[in-house]
Formats: sequence, structure tokens, C-alpha cells
Amino acid sequence: MFTRIVAFTGATDIDAGMRYLQDAVAPLLREQKGFRGVTASADRSGGVLGVLSLWETEADRDASESTLVKAREEGQRVIGGEMTVEHFEELLVEIDKPPTVGCSLLLRRISMDPAKIDENLGYFRREVLPQIKANPGFCAVRNMINRQTGEGIVGTVWADQASMDAGAEAGEARRQQAAQRGVTFGEQSKREIVFADMR
Repeated sequence: MFTRIVAFTGATDIDAGMRYLQDAVAPLLREQKGFRGVTASADRSGGVLGVLSLWETEADRDASESTLVKAREEGQRVIGGEMTVEHFEELLVEIDKPPTVGCSLLLRRISMDPAKIDENLGYFRREVLPQIKANPGFCAVRNMINRQTGEGIVGTVWADQASMDAGAEAGEARRQQAAQRGVTFGEQSKREIVFADMR
């Protein structure tokens, strides 16, 4: 599976953005070949809105680009702030409970040598994933990487903010082990899921 993340930082009207996503963008996405779902998350106090779309193949995702450019431009006009678009390959997804509106989302940016991606993914699957899943309130995890750059995002979904905060704290203890494997950690973002339409 492949993903596209469109993020708005310094967003001035998240609620209007959500209505636009639901009324205009989601129907457009559903018409695209290979579309497999879309979720949106918001950090209202930080003025951040992120939209994750899932695609069956890289070619499907890329083919949808021309159709969605105008929709994104209109979205930026509605939402405000600065817009970024990123593309990743979904290397691992584990879902105990499908993410729903109101769940909490913890995003952590990571980077590594592209040559070490598969080795580190194996380590994540064997060692890290069972620890994440053991935390109360765990719903889902998604590990996404750009194989060319080694940049990626790990997102974990939690039943509520308390379980997300506890999961984030538990994750801090694992960072030293990951750093020894050449994984560098970037910013962390705590959000609420505000829209979900999964296939």
C-alpha cells in the first residue's frame, strides 16, 4: 500500500476544512482507481490538519495527482496556513480496532539510511510492535517510509488521550535502542482523528 499525506500548518479554519474534505474531497477520492481510504487528524491548539490517503499501488496514487491538485489548492484557501504534500510506502500496518473519529493519534517522524530500511523494519516488527500493542488503549499502528530518502512517519492510534500519552512515554524508553540502529527521531505530533473513511 502507498500513502499521500497532505498537511496544513498554521491552519486558520480546521472545521471548514473538515466540511470541505467530507463534502468535496472524499467523493472525489472514492472515484479514483486504487483508492483505499482517507483519514484526517487535527491538532487544534497547534493549528495543524493532516489528511492521509491510502492507495493500492504507487501508480494509482501518482495517477490521482492531477485530479486532486485543484482540490488541494481550494482546500488551502479554505483551511489557511501552509500546505505540504509527502509520499510514502506503507511498510507495516496493524489494526486491532479501526480508527474512528475521536481517537487520539501520535505521529513521530523518523529517518534512517535507506539501505537499512528492511533490516530496521524487521526489528520493528519483532521487537517494537509487540511492546506498542501491549499498551492499554492501543488501536492501530502504521509505519510509512520513503525508500529513496529514508524519511518516514510512524503513527499510532489510541482509544483516548490518556492512553496516547502513556504510549508516548513508553516509546521514549525505546528510542535509545532505535538510535543505536541508526534511526533518528524528529518531531512528535499529538492529534485527534476528525474524519475517517476506510475501505
